[in-house]
Amino acid sequence: MNINPGPPLSEKKGIHPLIIIGVLFFVFGFVTWLGSVLIPYLRIACQLEDVVSSYLVAFAFYISYFIMALPSSVVLKYTGYKKGMALGLLIMAAGALLFIPAALSRTYSVFLIGLFVQGTGLSILQTASNPYVTILGPRESAAKRISIVGICNGIAGAVAPLILGAIVLGDADKLQNSIDKISGVEKLAALNALAHRVIMPYTIMVVLLALLAALVYFSKLPEIDTSLEDEATGISNKHKTNIFQFPHLVIGVITLFLYVGVEVIAGDTIINYGASLGIPMSTAKFFTSLTLVGMLIGYIVGIICIPKYFSQRQALKFSAFCALAFALGALFTSGYTSICFVALLGFANSLMWPSIWPLAIDGLGKFTKVGSSLLIMAIGGGAVLPLIYGKLADKYSFHQAYWLVVPCYVVIAYYAIRGYRVGK
Repeated sequence: MNINPGPPLSEKKGIHPLIIIGVLFFVFGFVTWLGSVLIPYLRIACQLEDVVSSYLVAFAFYISYFIMALPSSVVLKYTGYKKGMALGLLIMAAGALLFIPAALSRTYSVFLIGLFVQGTGLSILQTASNPYVTILGPRESAAKRISIVGICNGIAGAVAPLILGAIVLGDADKLQNSIDKISGVEKLAALNALAHRVIMPYTIMVVLLALLAALVYFSKLPEIDTSLEDEATGISNKHKTNIFQFPHLVIGVITLFLYVGVEVIAGDTIINYGASLGIPMSTAKFFTSLTLVGMLIGYIVGIICIPKYFSQRQALKFSAFCALAFALGALFTSGYTSICFVALLGFANSLMWPSIWPLAIDGLGKFTKVGSSLLIMAIGGGAVLPLIYGKLADKYSFHQAYWLVVPCYVVIAYYAIRGYRVGK
């Protein structure tokens, strides 16, 4: 990215800024991937009748990025990056706090509002932190740095479903069977007891998020200025007056929209898919963590290999073709073999975000903040595509609904081959 924020932040403050961003990415991963457990959990606790209703969990969370990304850039303009990150964490804490009245009343809509508020806080954090990581060093190694913080994200994502799953889904199979056999007051008491299980973990989350907000606010995290351009970028952008004059960014936003959608599908649907095959929920609840372990392995490959052995564009092309192979493998096999192919999508997906992001904002200069906001809006793909998947699963099956991801990966492959340089 051709930006001139002064001496690299990594030289100014050692690795301190990257450590703080790494902690924030851990928070991103932990909160984001709780949805994979909340979907089957709330389907039982709130007695949701169809598959698509349960995927409103993903919709409520990810649609907040689409709605709040541009307002987030306005907020960051006035607060700066560091204070904006602290504000985002406090908003996330407020969203987690809403889970308490939601659980006490067992009201699905309040759970969804809490998820939307959490997503709003995350949209501010993501809008600030992603360009921050990109500017920490040379553009050519941006995907490597994003992979480093991505490991923090992936570890949290692998651990979060295990922790929450153990608390709320530990005896899900037995509970579901007992609920199906009882009615009236007894059934209501059992469902209320299940709903109350999230109160303790989300209370702890509120406290930790508030403490982290204070840590970021009082830290020595330096501010960055993305409003400046280097000479070459300034000349190339001389006649450009708006963000839509960068076709490679517009295509990048579409590509990221599809990528986030298929990433969420790979992580958030695999538990229900396993359960639909007759696999006990006590086993299926671990499947999302397998997907996230695949992502971790991919991040490690990115750290070792980018840009030493291959570029971030080559990584994106390789990832897209791997994803196509794994998706078709999942569709043309069955049972645990098919589940393994879905989990392998985590590996294929791992280097897509780190590669698409720097390719999309390359050369934006003074338009970087707006471009970053549009890319954050693209996270809304995680709201839309899982709902479409749910509709297809209701109409056909969880298995056949995975055909949805195939054209998405074709578009991602196109961006890696040609789309990234359109208009340059």
